[in-house]
Amino acid sequence: MAKFQRHLFICINERAAENPKGCCASKGAVEIASALKKAAYDRGLKRVVRINKAGCLDQCAVGVTCVVYPEAVWYGGVTLDDVDEIVERHLIGGEPVARLVLPAERLTGRAVTPDPSS
Repeated sequence: MAKFQRHLFICINERAAENPKGCCASKGAVEIASALKKAAYDRGLKRVVRINKAGCLDQCAVGVTCVVYPEAVWYGGVTLDDVDEIVERHLIGGEPVARLVLPAERLTGRAVTPDPSS
């Protein structure tokens, strides 16, 4: 069984056109997901990095949204033009693409509270 070094989840969620939050699908997420998979495959990352399509990542207002684990780096506003940079700099080089990173304080939802016993 392959042990992946990184997982990239990309939201491809689709909402109704009149939804004020918008959605990643309407911003090109499906095409971006395909491009990320192809770019990773073309660079020989098939068993090193796993690119997964995801449902809603709850960051609709800043979509297209991706998150890379294990680092838990969130990206927002990703376009096709960003694909090669994400693959080269982050997935291969280990350096997040700073201009696309969503800081923790901009993410929706509650922050994770550290477990005091760990």
